[in-house]
Amino acid sequence: MTDAILAPNLPQWMVDHVARYQHSGGTDGHMYTIKSPNLPEMAVPSLLLTTTGRKSGQKYLFPLFYGETGGSYFIIASKGGAPEHPGWYRNILGNSAVEIQVGTKKMHAVARTATGAERAALWEKAVVIWPPFADYQKKAVDREIPVVVLDPLA
Repeated sequence: MTDAILAPNLPQWMVDHVARYQHSGGTDGHMYTIKSPNLPEMAVPSLLLTTTGRKSGQKYLFPLFYGETGGSYFIIASKGGAPEHPGWYRNILGNSAVEIQVGTKKMHAVARTATGAERAALWEKAVVIWPPFADYQKKAVDREIPVVVLDPLA
């Protein structure tokens, strides 16, 4: 993950979060404490996702909230409810090979979009982890927000 650069146009809080995560080797920043309007302060698990740019071939780093399912992880391609998918999701559609850092553990993984009953079950778990995901889906009127499973490689 050392050759990855921070994705462009990230808000400052994400830039600061990634810096804390990386400088501590994952001991600080794995649990991200956030206060959102109408919600109590929450500690949300976060990972660092590295994708390969679908056009540039450059490796990009993104901080994302995650959940666990079996021996895998899952992330939500919400982009805050924007009408289009986030760049990292479009990248994995072009190349499903990713790198992740979960706390202090770094690994290679394969990303796949969950569908059907698996997506529904993981979506419910995601809304428990970060309740604003439900609002993001309402805002994203014409797109179903993808749930992405990250299956680590042995």
